[in-house]
Amino acid sequence: MSYTLTVTVPLSYEKTIERTREVLADQGFGVLTEVDIRATFDKKLGGEAADAIGDYVILGACNPTLANKALSAEPELGALLPCNVVVRRGASADQTTVEAIDPQTMVKLSGSEQVREVAADADTRLRAALDALAGE
Repeated sequence: MSYTLTVTVPLSYEKTIERTREVLADQGFGVLTEVDIRATFDKKLGGEAADAIGDYVILGACNPTLANKALSAEPELGALLPCNVVVRRGASADQTTVEAIDPQTMVKLSGSEQVREVAADADTRLRAALDALAGE
């Protein structure tokens, strides 16, 4: 079962993070949180674990309009927000991978028509953002 939308780009890790933020903003998403998994692993598990995961950040992206619609329909959906977008690159990789949660996952968990509409809109926006990255 695939639960992410994924693109791989020939940009550096740092440039990919920068461009990911930009293409998300172009689609109405702001980044609410940023979790540096490599730094966390290094601090909590040691350098070997950090090196094994490589460069890895989770961006918590949110489109306030879509979040409002989803939470108005089902307040419990807050457990699935914000939309996580991962930027990662292994130590020996020559490309960077960007993965976003597939918004259609929400539809599998809810029977609400309003949630279905929000998921479709979020899906269109996230795909457009990733397509913009892939085109570079």
